[in-house]
Amino acid sequence: MESEKFRKWTGLFFLLALSLAFGYAQAQDYPAKPIEVIVGYPPGGGTDMIARAVADVAHKYVGQPLAVINKAGATGTIAAQSVASAKPDGYMLLVAGGSETISVPHFKKLPYDPINDFVPVIRLMIERVGFYVKTDSPWKTMLEFVADAKQNPEKYTYATSGIGGLHHSTVLVTEKRTGMRLRHVPHKGGAETLAALAGGHVNVAMASPNEAYALVQGERIRPLAHSSLSRSPVEPNTPTLRELGYDVYIENQKGFVFPKNTPKPIVQKLHDSLKKLFDDPQFKSSAQKLQVELAYLSGEDFHKSMKAMYEQVGASLKK
Repeated sequence: MESEKFRKWTGLFFLLALSLAFGYAQAQDYPAKPIEVIVGYPPGGGTDMIARAVADVAHKYVGQPLAVINKAGATGTIAAQSVASAKPDGYMLLVAGGSETISVPHFKKLPYDPINDFVPVIRLMIERVGFYVKTDSPWKTMLEFVADAKQNPEKYTYATSGIGGLHHSTVLVTEKRTGMRLRHVPHKGGAETLAALAGGHVNVAMASPNEAYALVQGERIRPLAHSSLSRSPVEPNTPTLRELGYDVYIENQKGFVFPKNTPKPIVQKLHDSLKKLFDDPQFKSSAQKLQVELAYLSGEDFHKSMKAMYEQVGASLKK
């Protein structure tokens, strides 16, 4: 019996060693051809522009071009499915960390697991999520708004860029954590959302600081709070929800993930190459023009961050 057990463990160890050796051998020549970067949104949108900003520079460090391919539709989930089912050979990446990963899977059944069917490589950038009101609104702080909304359930409206998106989910999590209840008014995009707020058609709008920047500077709207872990450099006087005592952490993250089972040495090699972008002047300039924040996380920490946000959204939908 002991002998049989020994042979079993010896065999497993041999297979593991063989698999690692094969992975390292693959990584020696990796990449040998261009790497496809799949974007789940149309050309010209925020996610697309971020992917192209990376691709413009990354070839210097990766050794092969990064070819951006748009597979738009279903809030990014068509693209996510194509990568989840792709061959795990290191030649197809998904720009992930946003609605397609964190939020949408809670609202409809998908043919992939948003957390476990991917191997995160690196997080590159974040867009924060904020609560905005008109400057002449009666609420000067988020605490005032929450207190009022709790006393008046479903009296106040909020606008987002769509049902099931990350901004919608941020409100659902915040409702769960605060006990307030609001009425959702979905719109087609960030511009419509902020126009609805500025025009007085809703009480609150969900947006990122870069989207809201012009209206904030023009003193037409003001931020009440963000759902990040730290304050935004664009709006440093705006508190986070956690600072106010509400355990909410959701950001629109942008990073790269491979299909699961991609060999670890390949994942590590690409990570090490892409990490050099954070010292590249052209890349830093592009991020500044796009008004997004560079925010490095290793693949392991990126996975933890996505999982934490995913679970918060799931918990908020449970009665």
